[in-house]
Parts: sequence; structure tokens; C-alpha cells
Amino acid sequence: MSTDKPVIVYGASGYTGRLVCEYLREYNVPFVAAGRDKARIQEAMDKVPGIDTVEHEIIEVAHDVEPLTELFDGAQVVLNTVGPFAQYGREVVEACISTGCHYLDTTGEQDWLIICDEEYGARMAEKGLLLAPGIAQMYTTSEIAAQLCLEKPGVDTLDILVFWKGTPTVASTRTILVNACLSKAYYLEQNQYAEWPADAGLYDVVIPGQHETGLALPWGGMSHPVWFKHDPRVANVRALGGVFNRPLMLGVPQIVKGVLAAIEGLPDSEKLRVINEQAAGVMNQMPPREVTRINTSLDSVHASGPLGRAHCVIHGNSNYKQTGLMQAYGAYSLLQQPPRRVGFASGCQAFGHHELLGALRSFGLVMEPNLTVHH
Repeated sequence: MSTDKPVIVYGASGYTGRLVCEYLREYNVPFVAAGRDKARIQEAMDKVPGIDTVEHEIIEVAHDVEPLTELFDGAQVVLNTVGPFAQYGREVVEACISTGCHYLDTTGEQDWLIICDEEYGARMAEKGLLLAPGIAQMYTTSEIAAQLCLEKPGVDTLDILVFWKGTPTVASTRTILVNACLSKAYYLEQNQYAEWPADAGLYDVVIPGQHETGLALPWGGMSHPVWFKHDPRVANVRALGGVFNRPLMLGVPQIVKGVLAAIEGLPDSEKLRVINEQAAGVMNQMPPREVTRINTSLDSVHASGPLGRAHCVIHGNSNYKQTGLMQAYGAYSLLQQPPRRVGFASGCQAFGHHELLGALRSFGLVMEPNLTVHH
């Protein structure tokens, strides 16, 4: 079951997986759309505009190391959208190590990033392979803003805020609840992980570009503290995220409280089953395709330090499209040149923040960043 296609999109039947395939088509990159249900993958591919203009193949595969290894044989890059990643990611990474494939995913789980860093980073690096979890709008676009701020010497602290307007996917809803109910959330303080208070509730935040304040949460800690832990320029990182819809944010703690009550005293395997059921009760269908005028995003980073201040804001649209594009661009880049860093790395560390920004700009997904530097 080996392939002659250079890229595998694993989880192609989902909302994000389909968008990844759309942008691979834009880059004219042949790919395999893979997952556990061939009929569902076919249904998703039928909705990709112009799918007949790119070489692709649909393959059903069981989620286990052996069949995944057989599938990945012959490929160069695996783009994984199957979560929760702490539950389902290990088999995919192990298959990548066995077959010599670079690995990218769309995770929003901080604990999975820490697992990748501590358990798999060195193994991937030994083989000259990239391990890049968390390449997605909610993390990478704000990382681009952070990297632009860090071009100013004298800053060592990052205060990150991510906001978006839209409907979460089924998988995103599940990830939110898994993060909130089963995982600790960390920020970075003097290059050490520090735990966010579990009972702090919602944080009031100032949203650039509007008079109304917003409400935000650590969303499981976000990816940035893990990425920047290995950056000697950075000592402190805090990241918060939220949606512009204030009533929806006010409802999140109540939803989490209900799920925590439902899983209290259950074994871990049962907890995941109940969380999946609860997530389906919140969102059980694929959201409508994003509308550029409505589904906006905002990434804001304040960088500070003993001798520097900088602030960068990136306004964008269609956050899931941003994710799909950056995944496809990562694969497109890896097929032509090695990554800037092997082993565990962020999107910017692997491909360059100006390069990723250029891709987002060229497809009309973000505005020119608004960077203010205080001298």
C-alpha cells in the first residue's frame, strides 16, 4: 500500500483536512487523502474546487502504526489533522520515524507539543526530519507577529492575544473540552513552565482596534510557551485566546463545568468517551464554509524587555483557511528544500516567519502587519 505521492493528508475527511487539500491543489502538489472512512473522504474531496486538476488518491487506512507505516512508505511529508493528538498522534509520529517522513499537524493541545518536544524531537532530529506540531492560525499567525517583534533587540517577554470570529469545527470543540477538562495549561516564566490557575475563569483583555474589551482563556496553554522555551531571546510567554462573540465566551466556563461534573470519578478511557459525547452535543456537524467578510481573525503581540518595547497586530480572515494554507505551504517548501531546523520546531522556526507571512499575504488571508517599535 505504499504511495508514489509525496504528501499524505491524514484526516482528509474533516473540515481542516479538506482545506489542506484545497491549498495543496493550489500549489499543484500531488497528495494522498487518507483516513479511516473512504466514503467520507470521497465526500470531502468532491467538495474541493478543481480537485480534478491535481494528482491525488483516496486511501482508507486503519489507525495503527503498522498500516500507517505501510501507507507512508514512499511519501516525504505527512500532514496530520486527526485529534485529539495526545490520544491519536503517537502512531502517526512513529510511522513517520519508520518511513523517514517529515511531520506537521494542526494540534491545539499544549500537552501534545510537550510530548513531541520531550519524547520525539531528538529521534526525529537524528533522522534529519522535521517534527512541527501546531501549525495553525491560532498559533502560527501570532507566532509570526511575535517573531516580527523579536527583530527588535532588548525584548524578552511576549504577551500574546489571539481572537477570531466564526464557528469551531467538531474537532476543535473536542480539543477545547479535552484541554479544559484533562490537561494542565502552562505559560513560560523565566524559561520554566508555570501553571495557569485552573479556577481563574475568564480574563478581561483589551482588543486592538475596537472600544469594547474582550474575554479570553489560556485555551490549554497554547503552543507559544513550548516553542519559545528553546529560544534564547525569550524568557517569558503568556498567551490567551478568545472569540469576538462575548455571550459565547461567557458560556464556555459553564459548558466546561458541566463536562467536569459528568466525568468526575470516571476512568480516563471513559472520560474521553463522555467528552466526545459532550462535544458532539455542542457541535455535531461541519460548520459552514468561512465567509471573508464575517470570519475575521486578530493576532496581537506585545513584546517587552529591559531595553525594548514592540507591538505587532495582524488582522486576517478565515482562520481555518489560514491553517489549511500554512500546512500546504509547509509541505510545498519541504519538497523543495530542507527545513531551517530539524527535530521539534514551530512553523516559523522551520520555514521562516517572513516566508509564512508572504504565503498568507499572497492568498489574501492577512493584512500587512501593523508593527510599532518604541526606541
